[in-house]
Amino acid sequence: MELLGSPASPFVRKTLVLIAEAGITDVPFVDIKASPLGGDPALHAANPLGKIPALTREGGPTLYDSRVITRFLDQHAGGGFYPETRLWETLTLEATADGIMDCAVNMTYEKRHRPEEIWFHPWLDGQWAKIARALDALERQWMSHLNGPLDMGQIAVGCALGYLDLRHDERGWRDGHEALAAWYAAFAERPSMVTTAPA
Repeated sequence: MELLGSPASPFVRKTLVLIAEAGITDVPFVDIKASPLGGDPALHAANPLGKIPALTREGGPTLYDSRVITRFLDQHAGGGFYPETRLWETLTLEATADGIMDCAVNMTYEKRHRPEEIWFHPWLDGQWAKIARALDALERQWMSHLNGPLDMGQIAVGCALGYLDLRHDERGWRDGHEALAAWYAAFAERPSMVTTAPA
């Protein structure tokens, strides 16, 4: 197996954090270029959508979509990051974090691949409004889960917040989210987060 991706991608990072936390040692990482305007042909051969991460496997088709890959790797490692006792909460928290990532990556693409004079600011603001509502929900109703035993929902939220710092720090996501900011400050110190932080 090989994990194809870019370290700057929050979706790739959450997969790498899981690999580190689960003690998986048999999935080498291959840094590969992805772009909505093209990307590496080797990635297209592995994933026809040209998106990362992608997990190649011997004797089986490549897996893609980070939630598919993390579920597979969790099972590969013996389970534990999708606990049955709180599975639906973990999946919903992961979906919330992935939604934050989707919006934040879309904002990054708008600014990276379009000239500044044609950036569509109402669309950028609309994407941030979704992120802000998700942050409000995390602050309001998910802190007890975030402060519980480690699972994939927490990993995904940590990587989503890290990406906001990386690409959208000027938006000040911590404002009004003091409990979430304090949780993230501690979570970001985990070795798995430190070693996967984009340079």
